[in-house]
Amino acid sequence: MNTYEEKISLLTEMIAFSIIDGRLHQREYEFLSIVARELKIEKEVFDDLFHQELPVKIIKSEIQRIHQFYRLALLMHVDGVLHEKEEVAIKQMSINMASIPPRPKNSSTS
Repeated sequence: MNTYEEKISLLTEMIAFSIIDGRLHQREYEFLSIVARELKIEKEVFDDLFHQELPVKIIKSEIQRIHQFYRLALLMHVDGVLHEKEEVAIKQMSINMASIPPRPKNSSTS
């Protein structure tokens, strides 16, 4: 992750995914807390993210998208229960992460 905003976006996406089954399990919170510490996000900022709806930034780097998908997969299994909503969401996220954004057209060629 390059910028602070990208790190916050990553955590925001993970938090949204963690509560997709309707509740935040203690083990999910602990896992997210570890990720926040690794990203050097202050605890107060991290805890405040649970009360905000921020837009998610598109991860441009392929390796960072793979890393984020891996984190989400770990998060999905950390509570020991695979919920149907988590399964559907992770499949959709994998499709979204795998799609490469279209290259902008060169305006000088018409």
